[in-house]
Amino acid sequence: MGFSSASPFLSTCSSVSIKLNPILLCSRRRRLPLRRRYLSVAAATVNNDVFTSPDKSKSFDFTAEERIYKWWESQGYFKPTFDRGNVPFVVPMPPPNVTGSLHMGHAMFVTLEDIMVRYHRMKGQPTLWLPGTDHAGIATQLVVEKMLAAEGIKRVDLGRDEFSKRVWEWKEKYGGTIINQIKRLGASCDWTRERFTLDKQLSRAVVEAFVRLHEKGLIYRGSYLVNWSPNLQTAVSDLEVEYSEEPGTLYHIKYRVAGGSRSDYLTIATTRPETLFGDVAVAVNPEDERYSKYIGKQAIVPLTFGRHVPIISDKYVDKEFGTGVLKISPGHDHNDYLLARTLGLPILNVMNKDGTLNEVAGLYSGLDRFEARKKLWSDLEETGLAVKKEAHTLRVPRSQRGGEIIEPLVSKQWFVTMEPLAEKALKAVEQGELTIMPERFEKIYNHWLSNIKDWCISRQLWWGHRIPVWYIVGKDAEEDYIVARSEDEALQIAREKHGNKVEVYQDPDVLDTWFSSALWPFSTLGWPDSSSDDFKQFYPTSVLETGHDILFFWVARMVMMGIEFTGSVPFSKVYLHGLIRDGQGRKMSKTLGNVIDPLDTIKDYGTDALRFTLALGTAGQDLNLSNERLASNKAFTNKLWNAGKFILQNLPKQTDISAWEAVMAYKFDNADSLLGLPLPECWVVSKLHMLIDAVTSSYDRYFFGDVAREVYDFFWADFADWYIEASKARLYHTGDHSVAYVSQAVLLYVFENVLKMLHPFMPFVTEELWQALPNRVEEALVVSAWPSTCLPRDVNTIKKFENLQALTRAIRNARAEYTVEPARRISATIVANSDVVSYISSEKEVLALLSRLDLQNLLFTGSPPEDANQSVHLVASEGLEAYLPLADMVDISAEVQRLSKRLAKMQTEYDGHIARLHSPSFVEKAPEEIVRGVREKVSEVEEKLTLTKNRLAFLKNTVLVNE
Repeated sequence: MGFSSASPFLSTCSSVSIKLNPILLCSRRRRLPLRRRYLSVAAATVNNDVFTSPDKSKSFDFTAEERIYKWWESQGYFKPTFDRGNVPFVVPMPPPNVTGSLHMGHAMFVTLEDIMVRYHRMKGQPTLWLPGTDHAGIATQLVVEKMLAAEGIKRVDLGRDEFSKRVWEWKEKYGGTIINQIKRLGASCDWTRERFTLDKQLSRAVVEAFVRLHEKGLIYRGSYLVNWSPNLQTAVSDLEVEYSEEPGTLYHIKYRVAGGSRSDYLTIATTRPETLFGDVAVAVNPEDERYSKYIGKQAIVPLTFGRHVPIISDKYVDKEFGTGVLKISPGHDHNDYLLARTLGLPILNVMNKDGTLNEVAGLYSGLDRFEARKKLWSDLEETGLAVKKEAHTLRVPRSQRGGEIIEPLVSKQWFVTMEPLAEKALKAVEQGELTIMPERFEKIYNHWLSNIKDWCISRQLWWGHRIPVWYIVGKDAEEDYIVARSEDEALQIAREKHGNKVEVYQDPDVLDTWFSSALWPFSTLGWPDSSSDDFKQFYPTSVLETGHDILFFWVARMVMMGIEFTGSVPFSKVYLHGLIRDGQGRKMSKTLGNVIDPLDTIKDYGTDALRFTLALGTAGQDLNLSNERLASNKAFTNKLWNAGKFILQNLPKQTDISAWEAVMAYKFDNADSLLGLPLPECWVVSKLHMLIDAVTSSYDRYFFGDVAREVYDFFWADFADWYIEASKARLYHTGDHSVAYVSQAVLLYVFENVLKMLHPFMPFVTEELWQALPNRVEEALVVSAWPSTCLPRDVNTIKKFENLQALTRAIRNARAEYTVEPARRISATIVANSDVVSYISSEKEVLALLSRLDLQNLLFTGSPPEDANQSVHLVASEGLEAYLPLADMVDISAEVQRLSKRLAKMQTEYDGHIARLHSPSFVEKAPEEIVRGVREKVSEVEEKLTLTKNRLAFLKNTVLVNE
């Protein structure tokens, strides 16, 4: 039978509701043994040199974290197991640079991915977290070159092979630093599957990908304008260029009009005058009347011995910027390059790859670009062609790795044609094959892929994957090259074309690091051998979690490559997190001195507190990290520890087998057993069962911030502040010890489940506490079964206990208002109808304990007491009231005197404020906010006066009645 719309009973997991008054039940998706236990008289600690019980330590010792982690790893808990069946859950780690050291960005992704992995492992899925490191071409080469420079050695002195050997030596010595630090955060990766992007298997995948893309005509070579790093001597990706606002100069220069008088000239404004040697035109807006008469004529480029360039018109020119005249230098400006290609203008390159000017610059040839700029301006001043220079804020492009200013430069590079790949990646999101979280990032993803440029994949480095292209000695490299999977294959192809005496040499460039990273999810699982066990079992992967700042660097490219080479999207979900900022919301930087080191944080607050703090954020949103937040969550760790200590200290003795049999006899997974519990126990178990459903749902939707808040609130407010305190009424019962069994069973049951729900967030303290609990069947919390969902809960009991809570709060507030000493027990009369009186009075010991009432003078009745006019009257909720005899709470005469003095002082303060408001000179001359503040103060004091007068009148009336 279904419920009517007015029914208070709801089903949370099934579309069909069954009335089992007064218990809420719902169908279970999965039924695991709720309390699989065996009777044991010994504590359950697996290894005493690894774990420390709360009853032996005042607080959780952070130094135990590394011991616990090594124990997990040694037991093989991080490896996926198929003994429970289910669909695998796989997360590919964003491989950190092998040069890296731990920062808060790493801490964020490790925390979130570990939460996902630990949760799904406990859910019974074969769970794999794929770890690895990236060879980081530019960054690693920079590190080793600096190391060699300290020895007075340049890489060119060593040669390519010897330099590569030195890099590998450095990698073997220092490359594991970041991995060890990630382990310190608790990352439960399967380290037996750790991969490095230059491993043999991954390198084979890179070559295969290049060859296949070339065979499809999607890889080509050409000379195009790229971002060039003069110091590194390599092209860098658009995505690896960071722009910063910096002070600079805007130079105004005269360009004389050929054939005109001395007054016929155009003034251009440029921030890089040294590029004028590469000018191929001067452009004005066709609607700019100032310069219309010059359109079609020639301009003379300064200091070039009279070289002429055409004066053209184009709407691209902004009339309002600078002078409204634009020099077109397509070899050194991305916008000019596009305009030149559209208009068919030539392209001049005036710069060498080391940032010096070449022979096109004439007398300035060989000068560094910045030195040339100074000399050029000096010469322009001497020749009368310098108009002026003025301060100007520049948007400076800098290399993300080296920090130097990037130079746009025409260079011969290898490119991937992206448009056909992007189309498939767009469809993957459109058709629901790929979900991006938060959803708002879909628009950014779609915009980038819809406007994608071809990808420059070659880098002029020595560290990385060599481009699998070979040239024939003595042949034109422009026309005759071979793409092959190996040198032997290339040589065989060359011999078939040109005879057996032919020789080949490999392209010196390497591939962009992001090219190999784009193959990461499937190459780590064995691709191109798609028949490997790992590939068949774990591909496609489940979730890619990463920062939203590399949505294009990595995520979109992986999607494109995955679809291209495997026919499917490499993961079903992309979860994007935001940046970590300081407590004031500022981006962390060494310049500001606000960088928070994760390892230092762990020493001070523990890994669990750091992880819990990081996970409280919302997906995609930046998180402000402060010491206050960390301290608060360290306190939460201590609260868990103290709760565990309390529970362990109040369980039966290990040798009391009959007591343990009685405790273990309590069950909580069916309606009858739940209804058989006393009010506080039924309430907390019902609330727990509701929490399990809510938390499981939040985990499944990747709402990790909600999970953290939901468990935190339940544990601290419901369990610790209310139930643990209420349980003392039975635990400290002076009579029959069996009274305590139900509370002991509930304490253990609730605490176990709280530990399970918190474990993905706070793995160390929860495992330490778990190991201290007696009578467990599961050896380790990390591989324990997730709590069953859709367990019974009693709505009526929850409402009843909420009434008891409301009554307790009202009495506590009254005690505080009348400053009753904490140890003082007071009398009380509880007034309610018979039903309410019945269940409240059945827990009078709990009420007396929580409210500090005198149990011998605690009455329950249906009508007010005779001395009601001499009592403090409290209304806890509708139909539930309390009367507290005033004489029990306060010395009435002393309180009357105290309040009378207080009233007089408040009246004087009030009169002073009123006098100011009645003064015209104050109201008219004082600032408006000051007058408003006084008026607000008057309202505040009026309210206090009224309350104090009422209370004083009540006390005086009580004195008269007593007399």
